Amino acid sequence: MSSIKEILVKIYAKYVVKKTKKWSKKPVETQEKVMKKLISKAKKTKFGKDHNFDKISTYRDFIKEIPIRDYEGIKTYIDKVVQGKKNILWPGKPIYFAKTSGTTSGEKHIPITKDSMPFHIKGSVEATMHYILETNNTTFLNKKIIFLQGSPVLENLNGIKTGRLSGIVAHYTPAFLKKNTMPSWKTNCIEDWEKKVEKVSQETIKEEMAAIGGIPPWVVMYFEKLISLSGKQTISEIFPDFSLFVYGGVNFAPYKSVFKKLIGKNIDSIEYYPASEGFFAYQDSQRNEGLLIQLSSGIFYEFIEVLEMSKSNPKRLSIKEVKLNQNYVLIISTNAGLWGYNTGDTVAFVSLSPYRIIVTGRYRHFISAFGEHVIGSEVEKALKKAADETKIVVKEFTVAPFINPEKGLPFHEWWIEFEGKISLAEIKVLSKKTDNNLKEINSYYSDLVKGKVLKPLEIVVVKENGFKNYMETQGKLGGQNKLPRLSNDRLIVEKMVSFKKI
Repeated sequence: MSSIKEILVKIYAKYVVKKTKKWSKKPVETQEKVMKKLISKAKKTKFGKDHNFDKISTYRDFIKEIPIRDYEGIKTYIDKVVQGKKNILWPGKPIYFAKTSGTTSGEKHIPITKDSMPFHIKGSVEATMHYILETNNTTFLNKKIIFLQGSPVLENLNGIKTGRLSGIVAHYTPAFLKKNTMPSWKTNCIEDWEKKVEKVSQETIKEEMAAIGGIPPWVVMYFEKLISLSGKQTISEIFPDFSLFVYGGVNFAPYKSVFKKLIGKNIDSIEYYPASEGFFAYQDSQRNEGLLIQLSSGIFYEFIEVLEMSKSNPKRLSIKEVKLNQNYVLIISTNAGLWGYNTGDTVAFVSLSPYRIIVTGRYRHFISAFGEHVIGSEVEKALKKAADETKIVVKEFTVAPFINPEKGLPFHEWWIEFEGKISLAEIKVLSKKTDNNLKEINSYYSDLVKGKVLKPLEIVVVKENGFKNYMETQGKLGGQNKLPRLSNDRLIVEKMVSFKKI
C-alpha cells in the first residue's frame, strides 16, 4: 500500500509533466520569451550597457551585439563581480560562485544568482517526477537515498558563498527527501575523497539504500569499497532494495558493463545534464533516447556546428534552426549573467519533437592530428560495442595520438584499465573490433587507416586503479572531476607512464 508521501508525489508528478509538455510543445516561442526577458532584465547592467541591450529586439540583433566568448573572454567582467561590485553581468550580486577547475583558465568562478539557483534544483526534481509518472516506482521514496557529491562547506568570497556546484546543491535537498538522504552532514563535509568514500560506505552499508547517484567513476569507487567491507559479491546483495541509479556529468555507456557486474542485476537509471553554468537537460523518459533540453529555465541556447568553430565568424543557430544528428558546440546566455558563453560541450539532437539531446563530448577534447576529428562519443561507442561483443569489462580509458613512433606509421593509443585479468589474445581481438567500429563511425579515420596514413589503434593496459591513482596525483580525485576520454596531445598519457602494465 502506498504511503501518503508516495500518493502526494504522484499527484505532483502529474502536475510537473503536464507543465513540461506545455512549454516543450512551443519550443521556439518559449526560447524567444526567454531571450527577451534576459535582455530586458539586464539592460542596466554594465554588460548590458557595453553591449547595447537597449537596441536588441530580435535574435539577429542579439547576434550582432553579443559575441561568443569563453570564460577568458568574460573574465574581466567576472573579476569585477568577484571583487564584490554590483550590476556587472546581472542585476545585483550573485548569491554563490560555483568553483570549477579550468584547463586553460585555472580556477573559474561561475556566478549563480537568485534567479538561476532554483533551476539547478528544479531540473533534478522534474527528472524524478517524469520517472515516477512513467514507471509508477515510488518505493525508493521510503528507503534511503544517497548522491555522492562534493563538500557542502562553502567559503566566503567578498560576501559571496563559494564552493563546488554539488556542494552548493547539497544545501537544497527537497523537503520530501531530507529524512531519507545520506550520508550525515558531518561525513558529507569531508574533503579528502578516499576518506569520504570510506566513511560513507561505513555509514550506509547496513541501511536500506534504494536510490544512489553521482558521477559514474566515483560511484564505482563507492561500490568497490562496499563490496570490500561487506565481503559480499555484489551491491544487490548489500542493498536488495536498490532500484534506481541517478547520474550526470559523463556518458554512462562505457561504465555499463562495470556497473552490471558490481550491482549484479539490471536497474533503472536517470541521466541529468548539470553544469555550474546551468542545468541544461534531463532524461524525461525511460523509453526514448536523449535528454529533454530545458528551454524554459532562464537559459537562451545557441548552437554552432563543430566544423564552423574554426572560422572567425562561425554561424550561430537558434533552437528552430538545428538539425538531427549534427554535432553542435553549446552556447548559452543565462539568468546568472553569462552571455554568448561557450560551454565547451558538444551536443547532438536525437529528437526535434520534443527537443532532446545527447552530450557527445567536449569541443577541445578530440583527436585530429591528421584531420580525422574523432570525438568523445565516437570512441565511447566504438569501444562499448567491441567490449559487449567480447564480454570484456572496461573500467576506464583515455585515448591519445602517437604521432612519431620509433618505427612504423603513427596511430591512436588507447590506455585502458580492465576489470580483472586480460590475455594478449583478448587484447588483440578487442583492438581489432574497436578499430573496425571506429572506422564505421568516422569516415575520416577510416580513410586515413585505409590510405596507410595511420595504422590501426594500439591498446596500452593500465594497472588496477591506475586512473584513480593518476587523478589523485593531479589533485582531481572525486567530486565533479572527470577524466577526458581523449586528447589531441599526449599530456595525460605521458603523466601515466608509471601506471601502465609492463
